[in-house]
Amino acid sequence: MKKITSLGICLSLSAGLLAATGAIADQIKVGVIAPFSGPFAQYGIQYQQAIEVYQAQHGTSVGGDEIEFIYKDVGGINPDQSRSLAQELLIRDQVDYLAGFTFTPNALAVGPVIQQSETPTVIFNAATSLITKESDFFLRTSYTLWQVSAPLAEWAYDQGIRSVATTVSDYGPGIDAENAFRSAFEAKGGEVLDSVRMPLSTTDFTPFIQRVKSLSPDAVFTFLPGGPPTFTYTKTYNENGLEEAGIRFLGTAETEETNLQSLGELAVGMTTAYHYSAAHPSDMNEMFLAKLEELHPGAVANWASVGAYDGVHLIYEMVEAAGTDGPAAVAAAVTMDWESPRGPLTMDPITRTVIQNVYIREVERNADTGLLENVEKGVIATVGDLGWPE
Repeated sequence: MKKITSLGICLSLSAGLLAATGAIADQIKVGVIAPFSGPFAQYGIQYQQAIEVYQAQHGTSVGGDEIEFIYKDVGGINPDQSRSLAQELLIRDQVDYLAGFTFTPNALAVGPVIQQSETPTVIFNAATSLITKESDFFLRTSYTLWQVSAPLAEWAYDQGIRSVATTVSDYGPGIDAENAFRSAFEAKGGEVLDSVRMPLSTTDFTPFIQRVKSLSPDAVFTFLPGGPPTFTYTKTYNENGLEEAGIRFLGTAETEETNLQSLGELAVGMTTAYHYSAAHPSDMNEMFLAKLEELHPGAVANWASVGAYDGVHLIYEMVEAAGTDGPAAVAAAVTMDWESPRGPLTMDPITRTVIQNVYIREVERNADTGLLENVEKGVIATVGDLGWPE
């Protein structure tokens, strides 16, 4: 419980009032740093929607302590702004926990800040392995690129794919994805014909797609940050006839749900390996989606949604176990396991990233709704962060 810092306020409370009302509840504050404007605003919106779903299902208090979320807009990839917002939340708003962080550079920027303040910080997305090494107070309820890319490479080889070109965005997560896929694929005996790193500023992927096509690999593996880049790349792959040329598409979040319907019929059959699909068949996922629709009609659930939903669960559990004691909260968190809309989760005490199922998925059109879905074809691995300590 937080200390009462104003003796005057404390003395003004009469014994009769205390007897009538009982103990005074704390307000536990959680600062959420995410994009709420610009091209990646959808993900901040999805975080907030998922938080509201969790609180609608589980209440807004833990053990009598009210949980308040304070949202700060970082816009996009902006590490300086991310650090400034974290400092503002900690000093001015007096938050007890931090959360959010869509992009790796933004998460890395707050590492020294939270290490000094001993503030538990739950990552809802940023997926580069090295992030949680930067502070003992980072916890991740999303995934890492090693976690999904290495199992995909092994699965691809087992399907008879022997040659691949990789195309990734040239920043931390993309390099992680490239290294993970290459390492696992070559270990199985596959050949990576080319490794293309595309500038983050790229808006026209045609030259990269045509370069891949000229190599005639069995497949192309790619990773780009969620949002407009993934949509544009996937659309370009479809329009340049790689599938017709026998070059299979292998990805992670490139067919994610917010863009999926816009990709159209050409997306059918595209293969990805990932930790969540809105089409995941479980009672818990159905309840999650139903409450999301009730609170936010027409809202779309994807990786951002479950990263935030499970992040809130972890925060609630830490508050229950340790209140605002940061070190004790992290110590409790790393022993936890729970059921998620994506499936079972266990927190890895070493990497502080969840151990979870990785599903192989194909885009199919639902015969009942007519909508495109990432249909899970099976679990190809149950793993933690395979990039640790690489």
